[in-house]
Amino acid sequence: MSAPSPYTRARVAVIVPAYGVAHLLHEALDSLQAQTMADWECVVIDDGAPDDVAGAVAPYLRDPRIRFLATDNRGVSAARNRAAAHVQAPYIALLDGDDRFRPHYLERVVDALDAHADARLVTCNAMIFGAIPKPRRCFSAKQGTGDGIRGSLADVLDRKFGVYIGTAFRRAEFEAIGGFDEDMTHAEDLDLWVRLMLPGGHAYYIDEILGEYRIRSDSASASGERMLLGNIRVYEKALAQLGGHDEAALVEQLLADNRRALGFEHAIDRVIDGDTHAGLAALKASGDLKGPHWVLAQKLWSVWPALARPALQWRRRAHSRGSTESFASFLRTLARPGSERS
Repeated sequence: MSAPSPYTRARVAVIVPAYGVAHLLHEALDSLQAQTMADWECVVIDDGAPDDVAGAVAPYLRDPRIRFLATDNRGVSAARNRAAAHVQAPYIALLDGDDRFRPHYLERVVDALDAHADARLVTCNAMIFGAIPKPRRCFSAKQGTGDGIRGSLADVLDRKFGVYIGTAFRRAEFEAIGGFDEDMTHAEDLDLWVRLMLPGGHAYYIDEILGEYRIRSDSASASGERMLLGNIRVYEKALAQLGGHDEAALVEQLLADNRRALGFEHAIDRVIDGDTHAGLAALKASGDLKGPHWVLAQKLWSVWPALARPALQWRRRAHSRGSTESFASFLRTLARPGSERS
């Protein structure tokens, strides 16, 4: 049973996992205290973090709406579930310890949940900042295949309807599906959105920038291969539950696409690890290196295979979040004396 909340008038509970971001936590909590809606409660959870989360949250505990919970480390999914077990509010909103809410966030998402009983989750636009060349919006195109406000299960599955991590949903529905899957280490958020929507309903989008999402170079979302593995697990789980539903064919295609993309990344790994000829054969078979630069590169590799490794190492860096590398910078690297060519 949930522990009694010291702030019984709360309409929404804000869950703040803070592993490894003690130095940034004040920004998240300042943004929470700056909300135009005051009827919230918050649990900050330290799940065995290596830094001083307790010290970072201590000045905020004068606010009776904010509580601190320390547990052993079992990952972010377990941390969020443990924090959610200590709240009473009917709605839950997620705020990672290195992100920020804009002042109207809680007011707007709570109003949307109140107004739309068939919305399984409410999300919004957000500004991405941090380890990227310049801030940008999470979503710049129309959301989903419908009215741009309501997203179907199919829209969420194939990411035509994007869901920002600072999303809100009903606590009862979260508890009914067992919360976050604690076996998921990546794409655990997509997994939750899909499971919330499997019984029916839609995702609701507020077309306003109401949050700020920080990219860090060491964040879990920086690894493309791990994210692909997470996606594959989400789709495998969804397919097992969909049976003969219309979305099953879509999920089978998404599974195939993600498995092919993972195979492509593994082929790059083989080249980088020194198994050049087998890796290049797999890359050629995939047909996924496209564009005039890469067509030319593959012709060069057929004559000088040793050039493939530095080129694909550059591609891996250039496709990582926050990268500012250009193809011209790669060519300059090759031209420098002592550049790696084996």
